[in-house]
Amino acid sequence: MLELKDVSYYYKSQKDKTILDHVSYEFKKGVMYAVLGSSGSGKTTLLSLLAGLDVPIDGTVCAMGEDISEKGLNAHRRDNISLVFQNYNLIDYLTPIENVKLGGKADAEELLAQMGIDEAQRKRNVMQLSGGQQQRVAIARALASRAPILLADEPTGNLDEDTANEIISIFQKLAHEQEKCVIVVTHSREMAEQADVVLRLKKGKIDFSMLPIACIF
Repeated sequence: MLELKDVSYYYKSQKDKTILDHVSYEFKKGVMYAVLGSSGSGKTTLLSLLAGLDVPIDGTVCAMGEDISEKGLNAHRRDNISLVFQNYNLIDYLTPIENVKLGGKADAEELLAQMGIDEAQRKRNVMQLSGGQQQRVAIARALASRAPILLADEPTGNLDEDTANEIISIFQKLAHEQEKCVIVVTHSREMAEQADVVLRLKKGKIDFSMLPIACIF
């Protein structure tokens, strides 16, 4: 469904600092992935490349067997990807309902209810909500899309434990019941333990050493 083919990346101003070093990996539908790694290991860069927000220095990112650069990055994001950003990226002058409707045609009220946003909160300016509530709105917006691939950058970082567990459960259902490909960058042990596949970025490579989760954290 989504594939990295010999992908390398470094910042052009820091060619001596390789972020990703000839990485190849195939992400499949119906699977929830957790991507782990220390700060600066390239987790967010990897997500940006998969989303078509950036392009590799070398190598190819493919979706549905097609080079996303040839398809067009805007078309790739429109047709294939829904995103949950770490900093929410909500439209600050809109309500939660209006923000979610921007994500797709799914029932915004229903999605916000699933995220624990009550009826009164749905109609407020989104900036009047707490950080955790804004993150729930951002997740609801991503869920409104029919895109087959969900990418999330630290989606539970600002949520309480109960809500975080609910989000993990939703991501699992999206993968297992709707056969979406769900890829989550996380520092959360709970998220990693519930993922189907755990990938760890280390020194620009995907580490397949299969360490137990407890040894990674």
